[in-house]
Amino acid sequence: SEHLSARAMTGWHARVGGASDPPDGDLTAAPARDALDKTFDIALILKGLDGLLELAGGVLLLIISPDSINHLAQQLTQHELSENPNDFFAHHLLRLTSNLHNTQLFGAIYLLTHGQVKLVIVYGLLRRQRWAYPVAFVFLGGFVVYQTYRMTYAPSAGLALLTVFDLFIIWLTWKEYRRMRARDRASVRESLAP
Repeated sequence: SEHLSARAMTGWHARVGGASDPPDGDLTAAPARDALDKTFDIALILKGLDGLLELAGGVLLLIISPDSINHLAQQLTQHELSENPNDFFAHHLLRLTSNLHNTQLFGAIYLLTHGQVKLVIVYGLLRRQRWAYPVAFVFLGGFVVYQTYRMTYAPSAGLALLTVFDLFIIWLTWKEYRRMRARDRASVRESLAP
């Protein structure tokens, strides 16, 4: 047959490591799917690591005083600024830490919330749980909108890369969601067939 049945594909996909050919001799459908699944999983793991870093950053903002963070930033940038007084990253870091008295609590809450949401979404998507797909679309889409808004008044290469990565994850999630729905429809049709 031209297409693999959902049940046959699922069985073959679960044992990809031990099989050389998918059922029915179709050599084109499974490898693309396998590569997409691996890419999806790797992207989700990276997003989960990003969420863990945000949680750690939020905790650090809550337990370390703004003066200590500012002092550490000055120590870290002192040598670089002595060699290059116009260093972009050093000046940016110092500007960021000098205003922590006004933004520390907001920054901590933002990082903690953002990190927790990412981890919950990643957990659900890695386990291919249905609820996680629409939740991911809403929250990741919201992150993209907010990050794009921020770039209009504070452009940043890092924020631009994060936004592109989030868009890539949304695309991968959409592809995986569509495949899951197609498998479900095929499974229902198969179970209803005489």
